[in-house]
Amino acid sequence: MKITPKELAGYFDHTQLKAYAVRADFEKLCRESREYAFRMVAINPAPVALCRELLSGSNVHVGAAIGFPLGQTTINDKTNETKEAIRNGADEIDYVVNLTELKEKNYGYVEREMASIVEVCRKAGVISKVIFENCYLTDQEKEALCRIALEVRPDFIKTSTGFGSGGATAADIMLMKRMVGDAVKIKAAGGIRTLDTALEMIGMGVSRIGSTASVSIVEELKARQRGS
Repeated sequence: MKITPKELAGYFDHTQLKAYAVRADFEKLCRESREYAFRMVAINPAPVALCRELLSGSNVHVGAAIGFPLGQTTINDKTNETKEAIRNGADEIDYVVNLTELKEKNYGYVEREMASIVEVCRKAGVISKVIFENCYLTDQEKEALCRIALEVRPDFIKTSTGFGSGGATAADIMLMKRMVGDAVKIKAAGGIRTLDTALEMIGMGVSRIGSTASVSIVEELKARQRGS
């Protein structure tokens, strides 16, 4: 795949979601994101205002993870968390689906949850992403989520939180792409730590990549191109 380091960087949501992250970690995250022109910083809701300030004047978005990482809060909780994150400066929202309701085949609940969060984002002009956490799902459950997403139309569906028992896989990307086509974009996240893995995902049609290894992946491309 022919891609420049700048183009590659534009795929990345540079991630810092550790529970014990301190201000210096967020300063580093935002500094790297400015330097490399990553698309977004992916953070928990509490440091949204801080990162918005640190990224002032840049084109880097601030993304808040909602209901993270388990998704086991109510629709009202997730909706209110979304609203507060947007008030604090979030440009993008990545929320975790309630997998208990999905596994109980309570698809109406899952759709109401998705619609509630997507509506808040849409009204605010904010990008919405739905985290499936595919490592815990059957193919039938993944397909059910894709069908709901085709009805609700979030901006993205996303493979994983990065905190589950597994991350993005080629098989899951193929399934999600087969189900939604170009109607909903796909974000791959979880375990993407090498250039070859990132390029494979991009080649399969993902529009975003969530990773803590964004810097090393872009630097790997630069080194490879220097040596060619």
